[in-house]
Amino acid sequence: MEDFYILDTTLRDGEQTPGVDFTLEEKLEIATMLDRAGVGVIEVGTPAMGQEEIEIIKKINDLGLKCELITWNRLSKSDIDSSIKTGIKNVHIGVPVSDIHIYNKLKKSREWIMETLKELVTYALNKGCKVSVGAEDASRADLDFLIEFYKTAESLGVHRVRYADTVGALDPFTVYENIKKIKAEISIDIDFHGHNDFGMATANALAACRAGAKYVSATVNGIGERAGNTSLEEIVASLKYIGKYKTNFDMKQIPVLSKYVEKASGIKLSKNKPLVGEAVFSHESGIHVDGLLKDRRTYEFIDPIEIGRESEFVLGKTSGKASVKNAMEKLGIELDDDKISKILEKVRKGESIEKKKEPLKKLKYRVVGIFSGEIKLPFIFP
Repeated sequence: MEDFYILDTTLRDGEQTPGVDFTLEEKLEIATMLDRAGVGVIEVGTPAMGQEEIEIIKKINDLGLKCELITWNRLSKSDIDSSIKTGIKNVHIGVPVSDIHIYNKLKKSREWIMETLKELVTYALNKGCKVSVGAEDASRADLDFLIEFYKTAESLGVHRVRYADTVGALDPFTVYENIKKIKAEISIDIDFHGHNDFGMATANALAACRAGAKYVSATVNGIGERAGNTSLEEIVASLKYIGKYKTNFDMKQIPVLSKYVEKASGIKLSKNKPLVGEAVFSHESGIHVDGLLKDRRTYEFIDPIEIGRESEFVLGKTSGKASVKNAMEKLGIELDDDKISKILEKVRKGESIEKKKEPLKKLKYRVVGIFSGEIKLPFIFP
């Protein structure tokens, strides 16, 4: 039994990132990779977008994946009908619940929302669908109305509800308080759907799980509209390693999945992107390298091997003797302290650092050769 489940929305909310347009082949591959990694649910798309989207979703459904597949729908019978055409009778209905959305966007009332919710859920259930309901802009909704909304959804036969922080307006403390209050009023599962507008999507999702949410909506690399969604890799690792939550998620699939989505989406990752960035397990500081050589845990909370990564020691301006000695040992070269000091001096003044702004990591600790007892620094390799 797992303590939480990832509801991945890379193929729906992730594709809503401006400029992102996955091909059929990419969607099939992403869905397969997500299933292999162990996500609980994949939100495969929005059938109401048209026949092409329906055909793509059909093909994803034909893959025969182990995980649950759901479609996203507006508060509309025609949307439900479009979903049924895909062969997936597991529908999610997104419902605006804040007054900003109800009165300003829809030009409706709270009463209309509740009546239409009852009508649409009943319609979908009568069509043989399994139904989950999402509260859009829940973070800015009146909490009493929101709880009434969720209780009504549960009474209608909905099996899971979503709390959407649609504009990323929450902090972890408020998330915890709100989810705790909601969880005390309903017995069905809660899915937290966060956005990263203030850089708190992962923290907010962690707080939601602490308060009782069982599902977390997320996207690979945190792609999504504006600042993106909760990052799949960040929240899985945070729950597993910090929260000590049980999960069957295959952590070693994270870098492979991340790299594929980076290429397919065209959104390049920053080098320091948590867990998957190129440089997040690279160390240059002499103090850090010395500590890591004695005990990896001194400066790495996660063993990178667990998530399919490995540590790298970078020779650069802040390196120390331990870094140089380790680099030489990797080359099978033993040097006395005097020669190590000479190399360190040259490394710290290296042209590659001051002019090219690149660490000597790219040299892969290669040396040109040993001549008359002198160690010559490597040439810069592109």
